[in-house]
Amino acid sequence: MGNGSAFYRFRQLIYAIGAVLAAGTAAADACRPDSVELKGAWGTARFNVELADDPVEQARGLMHRSELAMASGMYFVNARPRETSFWMRNTLIPLDMLFIDARGVVKHIHHNAVPLDETPIPGGADILTVLEINGGLAARLGITVGSYVRHPAHAAWSPVWPC
Repeated sequence: MGNGSAFYRFRQLIYAIGAVLAAGTAAADACRPDSVELKGAWGTARFNVELADDPVEQARGLMHRSELAMASGMYFVNARPRETSFWMRNTLIPLDMLFIDARGVVKHIHHNAVPLDETPIPGGADILTVLEINGGLAARLGITVGSYVRHPAHAAWSPVWPC
């Protein structure tokens, strides 16, 4: 069962990645608060997100969760661009963190943040939003610094990929 089980998990991962990429083309779902779209030379992707736009939600984040669906994430929205740093206190799953400026440009990606690690993870200055997704997924999809993000949180900031 070992090889068959590994093959099954691999096949499921390929299907899930395909679903993320295919979802990026769903124009009808564009620019919804519960959806973040990304695009770059690598292609496009869309994630269903929980919005963390107040201090209580941001402090809780993805703490105490044992899993995160493949095409899902959490979108942290600051009131204005600022210096942003995260940590993994009480976070049980590895995460990729995409730090995004007000115009919707990915400025920094922290890959595979270590669960429960309280070491600060700096995202840089002038960060408006942060997208947290499953650890390793940004690399598997090819998401890079310089990719564009589309979400209503960027609408007031002259986004490079407007709604």
